[in-house]
Amino acid sequence: MSSVQLSCAGVAAVAFTKNGSTSFDRLRLAPPSACVCSSRRPSRSLVVRAATVVTPKYTSLKPLGDRVLVKLGAAEEKTVGGILLPSTAQSKPQGGEIIAVGEGKTIGDKKVEVSVQIGSEVVYSKYAGTEVEFNDAKHLLLKEDDIIGILETNDVKDMKPLSDRVLIKVAEAEDKTAGGLILTETTKEKPSIGTVVAVGPGPLDDEGKRQPLSVSAGSTVLYSKYAGSEFKGADGTNYIVLRVSDVMAALS
Repeated sequence: MSSVQLSCAGVAAVAFTKNGSTSFDRLRLAPPSACVCSSRRPSRSLVVRAATVVTPKYTSLKPLGDRVLVKLGAAEEKTVGGILLPSTAQSKPQGGEIIAVGEGKTIGDKKVEVSVQIGSEVVYSKYAGTEVEFNDAKHLLLKEDDIIGILETNDVKDMKPLSDRVLIKVAEAEDKTAGGLILTETTKEKPSIGTVVAVGPGPLDDEGKRQPLSVSAGSTVLYSKYAGSEFKGADGTNYIVLRVSDVMAALS
């Protein structure tokens, strides 16, 4: 299988617009300092494998178990300022449309069907699943648990988180230090406090029943600083989706 090599990579945020389909127009890459090179193996790097190509003789692709098939959104070809991007610099999409689902899974004696419906626009974990090129289009085969949420409108604030995930509106970073010094965007501390906007239906227990989450919409919470997936709403507001286990405390 062919592969390409990348020296360092990291992704934390995307933004959404919608003109008939979802567009993933912004990705924040991890700073260069986050990449650590070994002096013993300087040539070692991250290997990203190419998509598996399904030949035209196969006319259908049916996911098995709790897997789903997602038709990927197109990568952005321009920056926000209108600069054309080469193919190597284009943002890898993190969402798409569900076009097929598996039959579900069995937990104990209970059969649990896949909860997402065909036709739903979803957002998934950045490095989840297996890329497949099928019918001249790029797809992703992934497990239902790798889906972060369902996009029901053109704004991330209306995202419906799945399983044990919560959608949080991030508090604004402080503009000044305690001594009154004005902070620039690069020196502002990343906030880890926010307000819960929506919660998922909860994880499945050993009997296949949903367990409600310990936090609810409207709660102000403290969460792990480097957890989850970050998004930017239509009005520029920052949001984050993370698992409830990454919520450390409720504030009041």
